[in-house]
Amino acid sequence: MPLPSFVNSILSWLRAGYPEGVPPTDYIPLFALLGTQVGNEEMHAIADELASDSDPQSAATIKKAITDVMSVEPNEGDVARVRARLAAGGWPLAKPDGTS
Repeated sequence: MPLPSFVNSILSWLRAGYPEGVPPTDYIPLFALLGTQVGNEEMHAIADELASDSDPQSAATIKKAITDVMSVEPNEGDVARVRARLAAGGWPLAKPDGTS
């Protein structure tokens, strides 16, 4: 099933912000940030796509990050760092100063 164009746009921005791939330490703040901008269905589609591009261990970590973000409050400093990195990659939903 093809992904909605909005999800493809987000994936393109993520790949621009993280050309070498998203490091595991950024998964929880990334999904916390995404959760403020997209619905659960879109967030899971993005996670599935990132997981399909990753090795099995990273894929499992991505899936766990989705679960964690639903039950654990992410560190605001980590969220700000991820937001700034995405803004530098052209992410239109996050500004480097931490506002959205």
